[in-house]
Amino acid sequence: MKPEVYLIAAGPGSREAMTLEARQAAAACPVLLGAPRLLEAWREEGKQCLPLIAAGDIAAQIAQIREGPVGVLLSGDAGFFSGAAPLRPLLEGYRVRTFPGVSSLSYLCARLGQSWQDVRIVSAHGRSHNAAGEIQCHERTFVLTGGQTRAEDICKELAARGLGRVEIWVGERLSYPEERIVSGTAEELAGERFDSLAVLLARNPRPVARPYAAPALEDGDFARGEVPMTKGEIRALVLSRLRLEADSVVWDVGAGTGSVSVECALACPAGRVFAVERDPRALELIGENAARHGATNLTAVAGAAPAALAALPAPDRVFLGGTGGSMEEILGAVFAKNPAARVVCTALTLETVAQAARLFAPLAGADMVQISVTRTRRAGPYHLMDGQNPVWIFSGEGRS
Repeated sequence: MKPEVYLIAAGPGSREAMTLEARQAAAACPVLLGAPRLLEAWREEGKQCLPLIAAGDIAAQIAQIREGPVGVLLSGDAGFFSGAAPLRPLLEGYRVRTFPGVSSLSYLCARLGQSWQDVRIVSAHGRSHNAAGEIQCHERTFVLTGGQTRAEDICKELAARGLGRVEIWVGERLSYPEERIVSGTAEELAGERFDSLAVLLARNPRPVARPYAAPALEDGDFARGEVPMTKGEIRALVLSRLRLEADSVVWDVGAGTGSVSVECALACPAGRVFAVERDPRALELIGENAARHGATNLTAVAGAAPAALAALPAPDRVFLGGTGGSMEEILGAVFAKNPAARVVCTALTLETVAQAARLFAPLAGADMVQISVTRTRRAGPYHLMDGQNPVWIFSGEGRS
């Protein structure tokens, strides 16, 4: 006969932080399984404690036990990024009871005297995650750190993005006698060293956000000077063709004033946008427009493509606003970094149209569309039609 299995949420870790129901459930189990730190307090009571973490290993051990109940200690709450989720499907045929607990989020916020119902929750424990990007686009963010993402790494990344003034609270060994909660700005805490299983709460008073949901911003929202700018009607269609996601890495090659770069940055708040431009006047405008719209995830890159692309991270999406006659070489650099990247290109001259038609035709989902925009302008009491140059928009994806 299979034993009954208790999934017991141990809270932050100490026995004192467990609910009474959870403690009683653990006390009723002759055998306890879980992470070593959660078993520490129960060894003294003569229980058989088996240090196991992986769901498969725990299920395999339970299958060898005949008398129960068998207790599995889980950190935090059983429904909050818990090991209970991958374990439950492996316990088919067992009677399973779950005992909830105090999550690290609720514990930390209680210690700080803050509410948490409006907090963005991110787990970067044991996985690669753009935690800095999440903090960048939310007013309050809670991060479970560990593995590839430590608390000090997040602080360093925030400082590198110009978000060094974001308020940070880091909690270590919560509920234990050596509990430590440190507060400061991201810049101040970037040089600290934190426990690998620390938790982090961030408050960003100026998260990256669109002023309204749909693109595009008004042309007058951008500083322009004498530098060419992709107009609003074209930007809207370009953004549509790019098919941006919240965490996309975007290259804007030949960025000009940075109008498309800014739009992409606001549409990809958890991503990164790199505006590549060789004109010093344009680079100044890119910085000004990024600051004007709070696009702290936008980085201006000085230089001509394709050479300027070599040091950039692999892109998910690429916009070619100006290629300086090097379109083929630039596309080669794009697909060398990411063979499956999606690319959108605008063309005004017949020569560029012919080159783009040839180079985009082999791409997956290749699409070519021409758009003509006519604006109105006042002439005394009348309005005249003011036709703009027709623009070709090419789009397609590489093949992975």
